[in-house]
Amino acid sequence: MAIIVRLDVMLALRKAKSKDLAAFVGITETNLSLLKSGRVKGIRFETLERICQFLDCQPGDLLSYDPDPPGPQRPGGDR
Repeated sequence: MAIIVRLDVMLALRKAKSKDLAAFVGITETNLSLLKSGRVKGIRFETLERICQFLDCQPGDLLSYDPDPPGPQRPGGDR
């Protein structure tokens, strides 16, 4: 199970800069970078709301669910 963060895609579609988004939302560029890469355990709804406001999008435009992400095969799995 994995939540896929597509924030970088939305930034590109809107031709927006991460620096401008971080300033608008009120978070550091470092934290925004961690969010873009999916290396966070959670996000505040307030932060998500500000991101959606800036990018004029819905939360579903930024996040998707992949029930079976690619990765290393488990030992003893299908061969």
